[in-house]
This record gives sequence, structure tokens and C-alpha cells, in this order.
Amino acid sequence: MARPLRIQYIGARYHVMSRGDRREAIFCDDADRVEFLRTLGQACLKTGWQVHAYCLMSNHFHLVVETPQPNLAVGMKWLLGTYTQRFNRRHRHWGHLFGGRYKAQLIDGRKRGYLRCACDYVHLNPVRARIVSGKKKLDSYRWSSYPAYRQPKLRPPWLRVGRLLGEHGLERDTAATRREFERRMKQARLEPGEQELMRGGWKIGAEDFRDWLADKLGRRGRKDERASERRETDAALAERMVNEALAKARWREIDLATQPKGHHVKVKIARQLRGQTPMSRQGIADRLSMGSASYVSNLLASVDSKL
Repeated sequence: MARPLRIQYIGARYHVMSRGDRREAIFCDDADRVEFLRTLGQACLKTGWQVHAYCLMSNHFHLVVETPQPNLAVGMKWLLGTYTQRFNRRHRHWGHLFGGRYKAQLIDGRKRGYLRCACDYVHLNPVRARIVSGKKKLDSYRWSSYPAYRQPKLRPPWLRVGRLLGEHGLERDTAATRREFERRMKQARLEPGEQELMRGGWKIGAEDFRDWLADKLGRRGRKDERASERRETDAALAERMVNEALAKARWREIDLATQPKGHHVKVKIARQLRGQTPMSRQGIADRLSMGSASYVSNLLASVDSKL
């Protein structure tokens, strides 16, 4: 039986969770966790994702992510695949790291409360796992976004805190509102009853959320039209980057065909495309007249090793 398609649309919000294959560890040490967050940051740069909350455990992770473009599937494919490659290379493993399909619950963004419920659930994960117990503070667990909400200096550029604070009625990010946020999380820790909403299957929202989605997606067209829309958006972003880079280098389009495959201008553009768009290596090679995907990979690896 074919798996159901991911529901994707502009501005969608998701609670995403993925476990290790056979529930085995996906993080063996803190270096792995640092690497995953670095990879997540790169995925956000490529896709435009806004992360509202995250939590890394030993054999799974949680994200609450908003997608300004309908690209959850392509972004998750890159995130999980790239982290797997880096994990396997570091630990000299091979094969699958993640087990089965990642879980993605749609979050109703029409009313306040549902995003807050999802983020609180993610931030309280160390409590449910009894890693943070007793009088231990929630921000003692450093591998979630909660400490970054409490301390602005810990925030990566891809973490968006304003939306969640707003759902708590805390419109300004000040020391006073951060203390109030901490107080509310202490209360949620003691009274986790609202977290039952997270066990509702594929969605977190009001009773009419399903009907609203059906109406929204019905107006936007069939699934092949939605996929085409996403591809066109990604292609337009990549093309704009190429044109801007050519203008900056004072190159014309014909120079891409006549200059050597490994010219430093081409390598610079390729590195930007690879880092900031979902464009494939072969797509970059074809667009910049750089030969094969493997040649592009070798050039980029050589540049990165010198940085």
C-alpha cells in the first residue's frame, strides 16, 4: 500500500519526530548533537524553515518547525540523509541511521494555543524521560531550545522565539518576560494535562482543522500542481542567486560555457547554491557547466577542507 503524501502548504507548522533504526542511538555523544544542530542550521538556510522548538534525546529528536514554502519533505530528506552520512563517517558505520518514516503532525495555526502546546511538549520531553527530575531545573538539559529561550546568547539564528512567547501572551522579549516564561513552564511541568492533545494522530488543532485543510488544499489544486509550485519556487531562488553572482563577477551567461569547469567563480557560486538552496549537485553541475555531480562534490569538499 502506498504511503499517504505529506500535507504541505505555505506557512505550515509541524511537530516533527524521528527515531533511530530499531530505536538505537542517533547521538552517541555531545559531538554528535553539535553536528546535528549544525546540520539543522544548514537545512534551515537551504529551505527557509523557522524552528520554534527542538529537543535532542539519545535515540530520537523533536522539532517544531514552520515552513514559509511548502518544502518539509525535501528539507527532511536532506537533513536526515546528510546527518546520517556525517554520523556514519565519524563512527565508521554504514547503512540506515533512522528507522522508518519520520512523524510530522500538522499544527493548527489559526488560533493561539496549539503551537504553544506543541512547543511545551517538546521542551518537557526531558522531564517525561526522567532525565530532568526532582528539583532539577528544566534548562539544565542543554540539548533543547528551552535554555535558548531563557538566555538570548544561546540562540542560533534559525531559532524563532517570538511566536511562542506571543502565544504565551508575552509580546516583548525582555528579562521580565523570560522569567514569566520560566514560571509558566514550571507550571506546565506540574500540570501536563494539555499535552494529551499531542496524542491526536496526524494533526494538533481544532475539530474543524481537517475541514479547513481540505478546503485550503482543494482550492490550491491537485498534488502534482502543488509539487510543481514548490519546484518553481526553489528554481526561482537558485536562478536569482546565479544571476546575482554572475553580475558581481562581471560574467555573462556565455562565460559559464566557455570558462573551465573548476574556475573559482563557478566554485563560489556552486558553494552558495549547495549551502542555501535544495538544488542537487547534478543540477548545479548542469547549470554552471561544471561536468558531473561527483566533480562538483570533490571541488566543494576541497574548498571546505581549507576553511
